[in-house]
Amino acid sequence: MQAIITVVGSDKIGIIAKVSAFLADRNINIEDISQTVLSGNFVMMMMVDLSKGAKPLEEIKQELSQLGTAMQVSISVMHEQVFSAMHRI
Repeated sequence: MQAIITVVGSDKIGIIAKVSAFLADRNINIEDISQTVLSGNFVMMMMVDLSKGAKPLEEIKQELSQLGTAMQVSISVMHEQVFSAMHRI
């Protein structure tokens, strides 16, 4: 199962490190990643593989949301199929 994770907020040191460590601790593989800083705002999108993770998607969503709150950024997670359906022309 794949999901899309987005992270948006003011740029600061450690965002990628903390999100990556969170995923690694839960055996979630980052398959693709793109990030940029636009006028001081950090924007990152990741495609991740949840198939080897031990927790369900809803629990991962909640934990990542809490991590985002602690880091003062917005982190959202969407199942890849939902993301693809939303962005189909």
